[in-house]
Amino acid sequence: MRKQALLKALKISLILLGVIWVVYIADLLVPYNFNHSGIVPRSVNGLKGIFLSPFIHASLIHILSNTLPLLVLTFLLFAFYPKQAWFVILLSIVLGGIAVWLLARPAAHVGASGLIYALAAFLVTAGFLARSFTSLIVSVLVVALYGGLVWGVFPSRPWISWEGHLFGAAAGVLLAFLLKKNIQKQDQAK
Repeated sequence: MRKQALLKALKISLILLGVIWVVYIADLLVPYNFNHSGIVPRSVNGLKGIFLSPFIHASLIHILSNTLPLLVLTFLLFAFYPKQAWFVILLSIVLGGIAVWLLARPAAHVGASGLIYALAAFLVTAGFLARSFTSLIVSVLVVALYGGLVWGVFPSRPWISWEGHLFGAAAGVLLAFLLKKNIQKQDQAK
């Protein structure tokens, strides 16, 4: 893999993470509580949260716990699947968010963890579907680093949106299958 491609993947990942941190800092500085802009299931006002929730975090611990996984997973996505990366991010947010809006318990669901679960699920599934050595190594790396995420799709603590995790992961798997042919073509071209 070329150094330029890796640097570009890192740059995009850092910019995305920077936007999330800017939103968090803005939330601290303005009198409006951004959590009200999260996904509120089955409410018209909560629809905007489908697009906004990945950028909103409820606390410093919340954003810190999402920072490193989001950085690593977006870097891997843009490094190994650059042609599909933005599509995967946008559709993960939309599909996971719609599922949360339709099916989750009443609460304000915020945070990038649904996107993190989607990216992890996409990278693992895409690696196995691509059937190339490099993609398989990426899958194994993601499982080794974030295999414990699987426990987050089950209800545990009332303040954690396990539904966001579950539907994010489902969106990631679905997108890997939808993009299977593109992924395989991309791997063959390398």
